Amino acid sequence: MEIIKTNSINFRYFKKNIQSIAVLLPLIPGSDIAEEPCDGIMIYSFSSPQAQSIFREVKHSKTNSIFIAGGPHPSARPDETLQYFDYVVIGEGEETLPELADVLKNGGDVSSVKGIAFKKKDKIVFTGKRDDIDLDRYPAFDPDIIHSTIEITRGCPFNCAYCSTPQLFGHTMRHRSIDIISKYAKFLGDVRFTSPNAFAYGSDGIHPRIEKIEALLHALSGSRIFFGTFPSEVRPEFINDRILELLSDYCANTTINMGGQSGSRRVLGMINRGHTVEDIITGAEKCLQHGFTPVVDFIFGLPGETEDEQKETLDLIKWLTGKGGKVHSHYFMPLPGTALENSMPAPLSKDVERTIGKLALHGKATGVWSEGNFRRGQVSGREGRK
Repeated sequence: MEIIKTNSINFRYFKKNIQSIAVLLPLIPGSDIAEEPCDGIMIYSFSSPQAQSIFREVKHSKTNSIFIAGGPHPSARPDETLQYFDYVVIGEGEETLPELADVLKNGGDVSSVKGIAFKKKDKIVFTGKRDDIDLDRYPAFDPDIIHSTIEITRGCPFNCAYCSTPQLFGHTMRHRSIDIISKYAKFLGDVRFTSPNAFAYGSDGIHPRIEKIEALLHALSGSRIFFGTFPSEVRPEFINDRILELLSDYCANTTINMGGQSGSRRVLGMINRGHTVEDIITGAEKCLQHGFTPVVDFIFGLPGETEDEQKETLDLIKWLTGKGGKVHSHYFMPLPGTALENSMPAPLSKDVERTIGKLALHGKATGVWSEGNFRRGQVSGREGRK
């Protein structure tokens, strides 16, 4: 057992992991936030785009620390992470992390902690998988420390080839109850949510339960509610007139963030999206009819995507922006733990940068669609995005 000189427990803070810190910090009494490594137990939560810089930081740290990693990248690549960290929390951390911290502080046997990986005599030890947690048993955040969006749902029944959400949180959707959501909403000026598909709240993730959405929004009436918009998004086939009527009645947002990903029928099938190009068009049209601006996510450079298929996506984008919609674009980044983790991005046609660049100048497109930016490591990750 490694000995540390202090019992201090600190979460390494950076902008991209504020949601994780908000959830985990109140579970370990006496823990704090640090903007650089310090003596004691140092806890990091991160996704793939941050991995290399964090590995460098830990490698060159001169502190007397025990380093614990969690989040999408460490959960998918514990072997890589354990080259720099002492322990990896795999999957959900609400139960595992406080137990591990307590064992480390009291000199106990870490092998008794389920849900972690660590090295023992140069071999990686996995202690087994925990059951999925009940979100209602754990705080959305500590209102006295950090306010954040309210995570209303975990898990996703779909298996999109580029997305790590099912690998991290499972294929079964779990929802926070309306009573608990309402409790935390009282602390927020603008009430925003985290969900792989906000319009799937209360459902199995495949068949919408409109009455559940209506009950949630009604319970929060009086608050400034932003539903179906950043930092969550919705699937296009879930968009219907009744849900949009509810948003018009209860919500403050004027945009709907929709995951479209491609304008090619073949590519959508190849990445297992589970919806059609027509669903994207219909969803966007309904948003516009109800006075909402659709902001549609697209991924360029998906493995195997041809120049003609990129043109199909560009044609859909031109139609969308011509109708008043907007685009948020990404250049494909292979994420560990996904079906495409070992795949190379397809090259981009010249039309992509030219067309999206022009739309960006007119405020109709955001995001990172440049192949050059990908190579410089500037692409934002898509863990947890649908």
